[in-house]
This record gives sequence, structure tokens and C-alpha cells, in this order.
Amino acid sequence: MSAPALSPPDAPRSSPSPLKYLFPGWYAIVMGLCGLALAWHRATPLMGEAATAAALGVGLLAAAVFGVLAVATLLRGLRHAEAWAEDRQHPVRHSFIAALPIAIILLATVAQALGLHGAPVTLLWMIGAASQLVVTIWVLGRWWKGNGKDGLSWAGITPALFIPIVGNVLVPLAGVPMGYAQWSAAQFGAGLLFWPVVMILIGARILVQGPWPERLRPASFIFIAPPAVVGLAALQFGAPELLAWGLWGMAMFSAAWVALQARAIAALPFGLAHWGMSFPLAALAALTLRLAGPSGFMANLAVLLLALASLVIAGLVLGTVRGLREGTLLAPEPAGPTEPAAASLRVVASKP
Repeated sequence: MSAPALSPPDAPRSSPSPLKYLFPGWYAIVMGLCGLALAWHRATPLMGEAATAAALGVGLLAAAVFGVLAVATLLRGLRHAEAWAEDRQHPVRHSFIAALPIAIILLATVAQALGLHGAPVTLLWMIGAASQLVVTIWVLGRWWKGNGKDGLSWAGITPALFIPIVGNVLVPLAGVPMGYAQWSAAQFGAGLLFWPVVMILIGARILVQGPWPERLRPASFIFIAPPAVVGLAALQFGAPELLAWGLWGMAMFSAAWVALQARAIAALPFGLAHWGMSFPLAALAALTLRLAGPSGFMANLAVLLLALASLVIAGLVLGTVRGLREGTLLAPEPAGPTEPAAASLRVVASKP
């Protein structure tokens, strides 16, 4: 009797579908494009109708990307349910689930800013605002588990945590013009509540365990977003302009601080995490344009920041297209630290 045939040891194995690796962080692309569309819309008083046309073009691109991602996300949920479960349990990736409702909020904001009103836009905004609130409560609910399984760990304390926790401050950008000022103010307050808490947690992580992994270094730019968006939202409520100037100062200082990472970020291979730079830069440009007059230093600075955001996002788009073509983006993430906070503290405490 002949021996059964054996497969060659180096026979190729079938690799999982790239769709499995369509992590929620992909919606950061929509966030960045929407932010850029809003910034160009803010530039209309300085640049005229050309800026409005640019805002419309970028907004349509954001809507198209969202449509593709939404269909792909649905297919991923049907074909790779275990991948969604892994996203929810992952110490870092679970924070990016909030990028989906935030993308919806921003799409509604862009539509409202460009003059598209009516029930569909309002419904889109309501779905995004309600979903964002649910995700925020879910993420904060994990904190009650302490440093145990699915709880709060050092690995999960990165700037990405701002997305689900502070992302609620985006709601007034479209909510106030739509006539939902009271609800917008309430959800705005929920976003403000834990902003300093997240800042303290991130500072503690840096002190105790050090910064987040190298591949997440571009996410450092997220520090710019909260003060920039809070400034824009505060102006929607009719807050004193001096308050917005104070928040602009916080955003500019944050930009100068994270700019120290620029050289290290440029040395990294391109990854989805680089899109973490897009929305913060666009939000800073939008707030600067909102505060700038028709001429002078601030107007020139606003145009410069808008150009910077546009160039960075154009580069990110090209990098994404190249990464998809070469197959380097829809691939497993490198393994990262998942050690619970208590375990890390014990290690630190045991050192002489």
C-alpha cells in the first residue's frame, strides 16, 4: 500500500480576505475629508466661490468614501463576525469604533454647511449624535471593570481615546443651526466632562509606561482636535470670541508640541494611523479661518494652515491608494502590548 501523499512543507496557504482587516479606524479617512471640506467652506469669505467649490468637491469625496466603507463594513460583519468581536475587545482598536458615528455627524455637518437642509440631513445628524453617545457610554462602561479583562489598561490609553470620549463636542456644529441647541449643549457638555480626565490618563501612561507604540505616533496629532472643535462649537453657541481665542491658543500650542514628532512620523512606513493627523489639522485651519479677519496676519496664517491641511490630506490619499494597491494596508496589525495597568504597575514597583 502506498503512503498517502503529503503536502509540500512550503505549499502556499490561503490568506484571509482583506475585508477582515477593515478596522473601524478606516472611518478616520471620512473624518479627515469632512474636516477639510468644512475648512474650505470657512475659507469662502477670504477666497470666494472657489473655496465653496473645493468644499463641495471634498465633501462629495468624503460621502463616496463613506458609502464604500459602509458597504464593506456590512459585508465584514456578515462574513467576519469574529473580527468585529476582536475590535470590541481590543484595548486600542475599540476606541476607533467611535470613528463611524463621528463620520456620520461630520457628513451631516458638511451637508448643512453647504446648504443641504431638510429631513434626510437632520435624520443623518440624529443617527450620528445618538450613536456617538451610545459608543461613549459603552467605552466608559469598560472603565468600571478596572484593570481586568476588557477594562482600562495602559495599552488602551492613547490619544485615540479622545475619539469616543470627547467626540461629542462635534454635535453642535450642525445641531445648533438645525435648531437643536439644547440637545447639542447637553451632548457638548458630555464631551467636555472627560476631556481633562483623558489628558491626565495619557500623562500618567507616558510617566509610568512611556508613549504608545511607534506605529501609533501620528495619533499624537489628535491632541490638536479637542480645543479646535470646542472653539468652533462654542462660537456656534454665541460664546464670547475671547473664549474661542483662548481655545485657539490651546490648539496652536498643541500643534507646536506635536510638531516635534514630525521627523519621527516621516520616518515611519505609511499606515492607517497616519490619518490621525488629518482631522486635527483641518479643525485647526477651520478655527483659524473662523477667527481671521479679511486681511492681516491671521488671514495669512489661516490660508497657510489650510494649505498645510490640504497638502497633508492629499498625501494621505495618495499613500492610501498606493497601500491598497500594494496590499500593505488591509493586513494584520503588528502585535502590541496588552498588559493591564495593574500588571505594569507591579513591574514598575518591583524595580529597585
